[in-house]
Parts: sequence; C-alpha cells; structure tokens
Amino acid sequence: MYNDLGDMMLQVDSRKVKKGDTFIALRGVDTDGHDYILKAISNGASKVICEEGSYDVETIVVSDTRKYLANYLKDEFANLRDKVKIIGITGTNGKTTTAFLLHEAFYLLGVKAAYIGTIGFYMHDKIRSLNNTTPDLFDLYNLFKEAISNGAKAIVLEVSSQGISYGRVLGIDFDMAIFTNLTPDHLDYHKTMENYALAKQELFRHVKNCAIINIDDSYKDYYLLDNNKNITYGFSNSDYQIKNYKMNHQGSIFTYSNPLKQEYVIKTPLIGKYNLYNLMGVVISLKEYGFKEEQIIKVLETLKAPSGRMDIIPYHDNSIIIDYAHTPDALEKILKTVKEVTKGNIITVFGCTGSRDRGKRPIMMRLATELSDYVIVTSDDLHNEAFEDIVDDMLKDNKQVNYEVIQDRFKAIEKGISYLKDNDVLLILGKGHEEFIIVKDQKIPFNDREVVLDIIKVHVN
Repeated sequence: MYNDLGDMMLQVDSRKVKKGDTFIALRGVDTDGHDYILKAISNGASKVICEEGSYDVETIVVSDTRKYLANYLKDEFANLRDKVKIIGITGTNGKTTTAFLLHEAFYLLGVKAAYIGTIGFYMHDKIRSLNNTTPDLFDLYNLFKEAISNGAKAIVLEVSSQGISYGRVLGIDFDMAIFTNLTPDHLDYHKTMENYALAKQELFRHVKNCAIINIDDSYKDYYLLDNNKNITYGFSNSDYQIKNYKMNHQGSIFTYSNPLKQEYVIKTPLIGKYNLYNLMGVVISLKEYGFKEEQIIKVLETLKAPSGRMDIIPYHDNSIIIDYAHTPDALEKILKTVKEVTKGNIITVFGCTGSRDRGKRPIMMRLATELSDYVIVTSDDLHNEAFEDIVDDMLKDNKQVNYEVIQDRFKAIEKGISYLKDNDVLLILGKGHEEFIIVKDQKIPFNDREVVLDIIKVHVN
C-alpha cells in the first residue's frame, strides 16, 4: 500500500481507507473506483479525487484520475529514483526467464536487486506472489519503495502489453528496456498483431539509457526507435551476435561476439535456442550496467531457470519437464528443444485457457500432436468456459489420433507418468509455477510440480 511517500495518505482501495485518508477513484477493466466513493467516505476518507461527481467531503475533479495518480507518484518517488536502475522487459515469451536470470545475476555480482513479475516479488528469495505480471501503478511504486528500502540498486520488471494498456507503468522512466519477441497472443484483447506490437512499443518511448532488441524477430522495427540508444542481439548480424551453439540434456555451450568483434564462449545449464536469446538480454544489460564480460560469463555458468520454466524432474531413466509454455510459439519451441535431446518418446500433457484467445487453441493442438508421440489433453484455467467447449476448439480440423482427453489434471498427469518407459520425456505444459487452477471465481489449489512429486513418490515407494 503506497501511502507513506508524502503527507497525503492516498488509497485506491475503499476497503483500506482509514480516517483522514484521501481516496482516488480509478477506472479499471472490470471495476470502477467511482462506484466505491461512498464506501470510502463511510470508512473515513476526508478527500476524494475523481473524474465526476460532488461529495460531502473535499472533492477534486480531474480529467483522468490514472494520469493524476501517475504524476503524483512520480513526484513522490523523485527523491528515490536516482538510487536505483529500473530495467523493463517485454515480449510474448521469455520475459520471466530473462528477468529472473538478470535479477539472480545481479546478486551473484554483488548488486542487490529486485524482480517483479509473473512468478512474484523477489529479492533473491521470494517475498510474495503478485496478482498480475505487471502490478497496478499504485502497488508497483510501493514495491519500488520496498525494494529500495531493502537496499536494491536494480529493479527488473516484467512489462506486459496489457499492463501498458491499462496504465500500470504510466509515467515510469526505464533505464533499460529489453524486447524479447512477439508472437500471436492476447489477440482476444488486442485484436490485431499491429495493436499488440504498438502496445509494447510504448515501453520504448520511456527509455533513459538503452533499448536492447532481438534483431531476429520480425517485429523488431517497432522497437528500434530513432531517439533511443539501440543495442541488438541475435543469430543475424547484430551488435551482440550468437555465432553457434551445441546442446545436450545437461546444458548448452555457445559463442557470441560483441560490438568490438571480441568473441566469448558461454557454458550454461539451460537448454534450448530460445534460452540463448534470454541469456543475451542478460549479458547486454549487465554490460550496460558496468560489468566486464569476464565477470558476466562466470556467473552465467551457474544461473538456473526460474520455477516452472523447463523444470526437470528425473524419474527412473526418464525425465518429467514442467513448463509454463502456453502460447503456440512457446509450445513449439520447447517441443523442438526436447526433441533434439530425447532418445525415447515425448508425451505431452496440456490444455488451453478458458475465456481467452480461442484462435490459438487448434494451432497448439496441431503442434502438440505433430511434435509429440502422444498427447493428453486436460484442463488449464477454465475461468468461465466449459471444458468441453475448449476441447472442441482445440480439436477443430484435427486429423491426428495420437491423443486422449482427461479433464482431471491430476489424473492426466498420473496417466502421463504411467506411460513412461525408457529414456522418455513427459512434458506438462501451461501452468508452470502457478499454485491454482481457476474455475469461475474459485482458485483451486494445484501445482504441477507438487503433484508430480506426490505421484512418483507413491510409485517409488
């Protein structure tokens, strides 16, 4: 709760208002703070900031309460801003891994850092979970202040397209920004890929130091803005160019050249071509922060992916891999990566999210059945949609027969494990680190990793 950066005790949640507080009414996606003004006043608010209306307490009417809040918070944060570097990372896939690896690398290099994103709020160790990949502006500044008060010199922030569209980073200047990639996702909200690209572009209009861009992505030109110091990376000709790579089930080794054409070799326990992109974002960010490449390479050799990202659990002569992949691009990349290092069969357990982009469902099913030996379709977050309707979408125009449908995710995972023989891989996709399955307004406790460990413990015993 960001209420102590000035004399004004500001609140955006009427339930948290205490006597003497100021309540600011924000219009959100599903709710409108104006509907809660009377509740805030009854709880003790002595001042209201809103876009319309007149009330029995001091009332300030402004044209846009979110912009008002952004300006207020930015002014209040000004005395702390120079104490920290803020690095924003955006893209369809790779945000979480890049951000988390960068956050961990800072610690290994002796710099206290905070991570804010999909898997929570971290300062090396996890502090707490968050409701959104990019928290709302009010909460975000509160996290900034908490991080700085605990000694953070760098804050690594995942910036989602919807977070930008909803004004969650409004008014924030970033020292660095990284663009990972852009593939179809959230089109139920953005409608077109151009709208999606333009939403993310807004981040790069507020960069103080440098913009770090994946040159291999077809949408790169949206982010190579003339006013920025642009640094590119990728397999194509770029400032930081990946020359070659080798991979096995234990990790990867690759070479890259920097703008001075000096070449460096990195060994990493991470596998997958997509993780090389993630690591290059980390390399460039640390270099721009002021570290030498020799220091950076040493710490990269020890970095591990965050929870729920290519999370490998050995089981007899097989591997069970849990991953957050929930877009066609992410699903295809992890399946192709696993295929490169797997001697046996690949069994995939996954579902598609309800009340979200329906267009990607048949694409993901096609990819799963083509790149896996066998697929078990199961439930993901249903939200307000029937499981049967989701499966109907997934099976649209399907011509494959190497699948079965098991709605109960526990039973689906259990069945997948039972199919493992020798040198096989079971991929469990879509949920990753998440602790719940969402059905309508219920959050049902469920964690893929914990379920797997419970099942194999019974089997081993």
